[in-house]
Amino acid sequence: MADETPNQPTEPTAEEISEQKAVRLQKRARLIDEASDLGGGAYPVRLPITTTIPEVRDRFVGLGVDEASGETVGVAGRVVHLRNTGKLCFAALQSGDGSRIQAMVSLAEVGEESLAAWKELVDLGDHLFVSGEVITSRRGELSIMVKEWRIAAKAVLPLPNLHNELGEETRVRSRYLDLIAREQARKNVVDRAKVNASLRHTFTGLGFIEVETPMLQVMHGGASARPFVTHSNAFDTELYLRIAPELYLKRAVVGGIERVYEINRNFRNEGADSTHSPEFAMLEAYEAYGDYTTIADLTQKLIQDAAAAVSGSHVVTWADGTEYDLGGEWDRISMYGSLSEAIGEEITPETPMARLEELAEAAGIEIDHPIPGKFVEELWEHHVKGGLVRPTFVMDFPEDTSPLVRGHRSIPGVVEKWDLYVRGFELATGYSELVDPVIQRERFVAQATLAAGGDPEAMQLDEEFLRALEFGMPPSGGMGMGIDRLLMAITGLGIRETILFPLVK
Repeated sequence: MADETPNQPTEPTAEEISEQKAVRLQKRARLIDEASDLGGGAYPVRLPITTTIPEVRDRFVGLGVDEASGETVGVAGRVVHLRNTGKLCFAALQSGDGSRIQAMVSLAEVGEESLAAWKELVDLGDHLFVSGEVITSRRGELSIMVKEWRIAAKAVLPLPNLHNELGEETRVRSRYLDLIAREQARKNVVDRAKVNASLRHTFTGLGFIEVETPMLQVMHGGASARPFVTHSNAFDTELYLRIAPELYLKRAVVGGIERVYEINRNFRNEGADSTHSPEFAMLEAYEAYGDYTTIADLTQKLIQDAAAAVSGSHVVTWADGTEYDLGGEWDRISMYGSLSEAIGEEITPETPMARLEELAEAAGIEIDHPIPGKFVEELWEHHVKGGLVRPTFVMDFPEDTSPLVRGHRSIPGVVEKWDLYVRGFELATGYSELVDPVIQRERFVAQATLAAGGDPEAMQLDEEFLRALEFGMPPSGGMGMGIDRLLMAITGLGIRETILFPLVK
């Protein structure tokens, strides 16, 4: 950035960092002791900022080489490069979005005392305010010829070497350093905001209403998952962190909010890997008088609109440069049909349990708390899932694994449910919702039996939800989609990269 390129330093050792911290703390103390002389101390409350670095870069983009603009600005940024010479010093200041501008501090402009203080007190990582004329250097670098400068915030720890790639663990555990050092990290934050804004815009255009439902619940339900358990001192009762908002959103539909959605945080006390996080962002939506086909159409539109918001088209470019096409009409395949085709044998809801066990054993599949539907789903994942390339809706699931889903209108033992696979992982799921309170009670009782048998993912019998259904819920389509996974589909990144501050040990 500067006219004189500094040597690239190696990463400091822990001992060197400790020594640097001690020196920087001394500088902080001096800034505080001499606040009136040094412009307000190490952490002034306010500074006379007139514009931002991105605005300066946009405004003076046409300034010629070695040219003065005649205009004075006051900007602030973090020092990410620093080069001190005799009578002329250089610093690169970086704003939050990664934009940079060069600050030039000369003896002729600031005087001997100010230049000496600059050399003694300014370090890499400091937030700095500078005021001066916008110029270009002899090499054409847009710069500010500094007439006044102040420390805006003294960094007492040194930045990592910004010329080196931060390790993954550093990026995840110290995301603030990742945001300073890496453009992709900053882009991830912006892309996520664009996706959420796009989802809300699409829903609003279709007449959906956004609501909020409880995160602390007296019963865990709405999905098959192991919950986090906590205790309320005020109520002296055990509570669960939400695993899904489904049962509350359905109450809203019963109450007449016929198109409803929520973007929320869910918590599942399960494994963490490249596609799973114990805490994650979830979108759920319900559409009265829709079904699993109309909700599939909605989901496709939501994702394609979000892709366009980030990439400008339905063809997205992942972080590794790969292009992935989210456009067009997506394939819809049957779970039972695609599994039958893959293994060369017809599999139906009537296939005997003994035969499913034989097929699972041959594939090396082991299942806890086995039921026929779990065998079918695991066999499908083993034989079919890996071959999906395009976005694909996998339709019509076993009834015994989906207790909150309406039975298929023409295929016994199957429910009207789909899972959407993109990039080889499950991105969303959708249903024709079960709204018959009598059948729903039967399904809940079956789940309670599993829970009594030791299945930690089985749902509890929720009498209040059943009571709501007894007042009448219209036929509806519903869907759930992981926001983190949606970002994965659009950016090509792993889940820990799409979450700003992921949970780590």
